[in-house]
Amino acid sequence: MRIVLADDDPVYLLGLAAILEGEGHEIVARAKDARELRDAIPDTLPDLAVVDIRMPPTHRLDGLEAAVDIRRAHPPVGILLLSKYVEPTHLRPLLEAGAEPHAGGVGYQLKWRVTGPDFVTDVVQRVAVGRYAIDEEIQRALYSSPRKRERLAGLTEQHRKVLHLMAEGLSNSAIGAKLSVNRKTVEHYVNIIFAQLGLPPDDKKEYDRRVRAVLMYLDSEG
Repeated sequence: MRIVLADDDPVYLLGLAAILEGEGHEIVARAKDARELRDAIPDTLPDLAVVDIRMPPTHRLDGLEAAVDIRRAHPPVGILLLSKYVEPTHLRPLLEAGAEPHAGGVGYQLKWRVTGPDFVTDVVQRVAVGRYAIDEEIQRALYSSPRKRERLAGLTEQHRKVLHLMAEGLSNSAIGAKLSVNRKTVEHYVNIIFAQLGLPPDDKKEYDRRVRAVLMYLDSEG
């Protein structure tokens, strides 16, 4: 897999690169700030960009902003965000920027957890194939929103399972395989979820509805 790494911490960058290269991935570019990251993508067209959220020049959200720009300009590139902080609201702009069927996956992991090769390989592979890889602590922060709980209160346990798998980036067929039901049954569940969440039917915007449902699931503001 072709990967661009972006982090202003040279020690962390070196360690992460060593893990990924040890697993057979190719590091096609390394960026130490947001400008270098933006420049690297069109030059290398990677499968995945691993991005530190807080980078130079301001050390605020420069990495996140660059990741959003990359997702808009190059939707197939998977984005894996890394951070020391639990900030679940950072997911929304990134997901919205890639709201189309062939967009790459999205991950958001706490940096201290991204260490061993097994964990790194699992996260990278999930994002590379268009799925989501959200850190457990960030998921817990997302689940704590009272407004979100209110919106989802009418869903049955089975519907919640389906929505959770949608949020992981699984297709209807893959969800059916996970839950041991056929694809038509999953489609029925998904339509019920859309209705419960107030997402009106529109065949031309089926993927948009799916993304919006996932955003409701992941958005800490509900």
